[in-house]
Amino acid sequence: MSLSNQNNTSKSSEALRLYLVTDSAMCTEYGLIDTVCAAIDGGVTMVQLRDKQANDDELYNTACALKEAIAGRVPLVINDRVAIAKKAQLDGVHLGQGDMSISKARAILGADVWLGLSINTLDELRIAHAQHLSHLDYVGIGPVFATATKANHADPIGIKGLGALVAQSQLPTVAIGGIGQDNAADVYTTGCDGIAVVSAICRAADPKAAAKTLLGAQL
Repeated sequence: MSLSNQNNTSKSSEALRLYLVTDSAMCTEYGLIDTVCAAIDGGVTMVQLRDKQANDDELYNTACALKEAIAGRVPLVINDRVAIAKKAQLDGVHLGQGDMSISKARAILGADVWLGLSINTLDELRIAHAQHLSHLDYVGIGPVFATATKANHADPIGIKGLGALVAQSQLPTVAIGGIGQDNAADVYTTGCDGIAVVSAICRAADPKAAAKTLLGAQL
């Protein structure tokens, strides 16, 4: 179940196949909401609202507007801001290594929503298994390639590094970082449950077509 629409997700790993992470600064041609809606039309299966620059009020208003626009078609999670996820009754939260603790976030959000964690190394994955396995629904692994969409990101792990972590993970996996139409097929071959993209859709001239192409790379 989800908070925003109890019928839109059962936490199946299928929801991770094409995971859009938003960047409003890249969505200038159509705007954030229209870009996301078009991307869902093209096959995006989950959306993460990410905006590190927005204050809580701004992000809450955006979250509510986006939630209404997509009307429970796919899970809508938010990056980091657990309180906003709770207040806006979103479908979950994605946390980084330096964000709120997994156990605290789960206690605040309850059992029904999505909770994901960023992973870059085998040690981080082992800690997630040892301490948070019952609380997490998936891990985001990367960055696979260098990316300009996140400042000061960890060293890229490449296809080989991604494959190694995917093979070790006891949780569903989403690859992230520098993934686009030119390399999505290679990323999918690692056995990850899905790929997460930012600029490949947010900067696309046709977000719907871009999503279709990216999803087709899995076939």
